[in-house]
Amino acid sequence: MSLNKTYNTIVGGVEYIDEGARILKEGGLVAFPTETVYGLGADAFNERAVLSIFEAKGRPQDNPLIVHFASVEDVKMAVSHIPDVAYKLWEEFSPGPLTLVLPKNDRLPLVTTAGIQTVGIRIPNHPVALELIKKSGTGIAAPSANTSGRVSPTLSAHVYEDMVGKIPLILEGGQTDIGIESTVLDLTKDTPIVLRPGAVTIEMLANVLGKVINHKGEVVVAEAPGMKYKHYAPICPCVGAKSVESALKVYAENDGAVIVGRDSFLKDIPACIKTRSLGESPKECMRSVFTLLRELEKEYKYIIIEDFSDKENYYALYNRLKKTTGGVVC
Repeated sequence: MSLNKTYNTIVGGVEYIDEGARILKEGGLVAFPTETVYGLGADAFNERAVLSIFEAKGRPQDNPLIVHFASVEDVKMAVSHIPDVAYKLWEEFSPGPLTLVLPKNDRLPLVTTAGIQTVGIRIPNHPVALELIKKSGTGIAAPSANTSGRVSPTLSAHVYEDMVGKIPLILEGGQTDIGIESTVLDLTKDTPIVLRPGAVTIEMLANVLGKVINHKGEVVVAEAPGMKYKHYAPICPCVGAKSVESALKVYAENDGAVIVGRDSFLKDIPACIKTRSLGESPKECMRSVFTLLRELEKEYKYIIIEDFSDKENYYALYNRLKKTTGGVVC
């Protein structure tokens, strides 16, 4: 595949899964839904096809890709060793929003793993994704199907905005259920490390593993997607707000602004102020955040969003919004 070619990008439903599998087998790219966000897929074992992902997204090549399989048995295609604990985790959480980092084998090209000897493996919980993987007969390397650094896509329309003309096919699957990317857990260290938080929380993992820790410190070599570079950024300025008072102050200073937060955060804001709700529970907020940011960046010039840095049970949301705002909090 060469990006010098311009595609008449098709958005189609399940009737296009066979066509998607054919494109993947021939070294092309296909965007497809998962329960987390839409992915931009290529045959993980085809080096040229994988390079096309980086080209289409404008993605740095030192940012590794997750490889998606349809079953635990198929994972052996890409990894050299599967520890017993991985099977316990798959039994509990897969198919689902959990990516396990395992040692890669020699068959999987280094371009897929950004030059490192480990690979993130996930079994997605979405019928379109699973059927596409099965029919393609391979593992599908797939980051989120958006321009690198942009807000992740939770609707096929978001993929179309960023990928029209760059890829031949987007498989339709409606709005994604979870709304943020998978939890990434590194099993190659002495103590399992959460490299990227998600819907499978560290508390849930600890119930299976015992001791689990979150990644801390500066990222020099990215061991998982979403660790090193700016992500999830709308096209307009976006800042965090620690309080309603600080949100209102910034709102007054910026024309075309909107305040975004949980219902409990917004309840005392005057009706004349432009606001949008994320919902209330962690699940509601995760499901709505990227969809809402994609919508608001078209309607407003400035987004002020509730800061979740000290909110218990919202760690995954805080992780995404810290990158969305560039860490700027008022």
